[in-house]
Amino acid sequence: MLILHRELGSSVDHLVKEFEAKWTPEVGDYSKKLVEFCSSKALIKFCQNIKEKISDGSYSRFTYDMMLAWDNPRAVEEESSTEESIGKEKEDRKIQVKEQTDQDDISLFYSDQMPLLVNHEPSVEEDAFMWLSSLVPLAADIVNRRFTFETLTAPTGKRLFYPAYDRFLKEIDNCMRHLQKQAKPKGIELADDEFILHVEGTATSQRVVRHIGGSSWPGRLTLTNCALYFEASGVINYEDALKIDLSRKIDHSVKPVATGPWGAPLFDKAIIYESSDLQEGVLLEFPEITSSTRRDHWLALIKEILLMHKFLSDFKVECPIQVWEMHARTILSIIRLHAAREMLRIAPPSPTEFLIFSFYEELPRGDYVLEQLAQNLKRVNSGQPCSASSILRKLNLPEPNVLSLEAKIESEVTETIAVGKDDDNKTALETAINQARKEGRGVAKARAVMEGLKEEGIGENATILTELLKPLRSVFLWFREILSWERPATTLLVFAAIILIVYKEWIGKALSAGLLLVVANMLRARQERLKDKQKEIVVCTGSDHTPSTRENIVSAQYGFLTVREIIKEANVTILKLHSVLVSRAHKHANTVMLAMIGLAIMFAVIPFKYLIIAVVFHSMITTSPLAKHMVNNQGGDRDRRLKEWWESIPPTPIRVINEAPVSPK
Repeated sequence: MLILHRELGSSVDHLVKEFEAKWTPEVGDYSKKLVEFCSSKALIKFCQNIKEKISDGSYSRFTYDMMLAWDNPRAVEEESSTEESIGKEKEDRKIQVKEQTDQDDISLFYSDQMPLLVNHEPSVEEDAFMWLSSLVPLAADIVNRRFTFETLTAPTGKRLFYPAYDRFLKEIDNCMRHLQKQAKPKGIELADDEFILHVEGTATSQRVVRHIGGSSWPGRLTLTNCALYFEASGVINYEDALKIDLSRKIDHSVKPVATGPWGAPLFDKAIIYESSDLQEGVLLEFPEITSSTRRDHWLALIKEILLMHKFLSDFKVECPIQVWEMHARTILSIIRLHAAREMLRIAPPSPTEFLIFSFYEELPRGDYVLEQLAQNLKRVNSGQPCSASSILRKLNLPEPNVLSLEAKIESEVTETIAVGKDDDNKTALETAINQARKEGRGVAKARAVMEGLKEEGIGENATILTELLKPLRSVFLWFREILSWERPATTLLVFAAIILIVYKEWIGKALSAGLLLVVANMLRARQERLKDKQKEIVVCTGSDHTPSTRENIVSAQYGFLTVREIIKEANVTILKLHSVLVSRAHKHANTVMLAMIGLAIMFAVIPFKYLIIAVVFHSMITTSPLAKHMVNNQGGDRDRRLKEWWESIPPTPIRVINEAPVSPK
């Protein structure tokens, strides 16, 4: 409260009276709403001078105390406790100079000493961090704040302590200062709204190599929020930069690729940018001794910029203020990623968890989240002191020439909190985020089983495929016996049945009976609990196979990868179908059974010849160019839903044994 008094120039009694004049019991908890009311007023003042507040540690201390108060708003502190906190703040400022000398030990401090604070220091919980992020998008953005909190608190049991929070904010400030010092690409004049986000290939950073045919050119690579620049190294200076415009509305993409001598894909440490304007893609390699962490980092950042511009184009965001606000939020997300990587050097976090568009592009139902984000963004018609664009401006980032009126004045913001008004768009956005998060957990579990299967070699995958296809092989052999008249009585019976069905037009009823038979078998498997009796499919790999090594290395590599991918995908598909058939995936099995029952009823009620006519007519219409253009967007959404549903099916686990089972005599 003393900090509030110092920052706002108002007494505590005056703040309470001002709050009570607008508060009603229906809006919620009195203590928590009072904390939110006072904190929002102070935050507006803090954001006016946020750069110095971060540097001297007062912003991190105040916002951390805000989160503690929000977690426990009814806690009444004694005067001595208040004086102790002030003394602690002064002590933190005294040791700030000493902390600057320990930058190289951040990771060791964070991983080794931080867990010792778990039972001795107050900590912030997830909801408080999310609340603060909804007011100031500095430590996290509203769309991925939960994932940011989980990453920052992974070493400390999902509890955020002040040293980690303070260090994270200071790293954000350091990253901002570092990026502002970077040299502009040679021969390029950056636009007013263009800001450098990442640079590598300089004398003080790791190498970046561009491959053109059989030649390689090291150089400097620079990423901004609008373009990618590569400057080949000359004898003394860099050559003029090659500009790759990422903001254009064209068909372009970036993806990982492997490189190596004579074109052999041996080292998976490169990316390739391809567009409809280029005859040949731009191939960039990020050499590393062991992993491909640098490549993955650059790939995520470039994708984020591409997806941001695609987002602005798809949702027709044209207002300059709204466009720059989205640019600012994207810039801050990338800076937070840099800061987190500096803190967690031993185990760097996944890049997509700190980004916005790359994360929700991969997450199930992520397109719904982006749709709600666009709705929220279109409601931004002016700047406000704690917005992303205002924070960047206060951190000395040049702002583009757009109108930025601070129209959301303090009284409007605090009144909204006091009277308990809920932003419907924010509520809808939070609902979409929670739904995507829930769907993502199911997909992650299914992918974990799939990844274990995909790690097997091509020999074992071939053996697994052979074992899984045994039921189909028996059906094929049965049909071959029918066609070859090995069993004349059976052959005559099958032919007679087919003739009768066709003559009586019972094709629909036959299909209906077949689907109902499958449903009956699935219900029988559920009743007999086959998923518990047969928890995994056992495949024996008794024989060894030695592949030939005399073929050409390049063709063998490509052929090997192609065949292996086909086999892996076939195995995953069969295991998913098996999981549905035995009701391992209960929700998906119910969906499949309902669909089969619906199809069975349709085939039983509607004459099949009319269905055939309808299918042919529908195919003729949907394959026309006009129909493709009209249903393109709907078809894309439908395909995405079906793909997400399929990926969420957990396949049946596989256990590979090396010894053949003993058969009973």
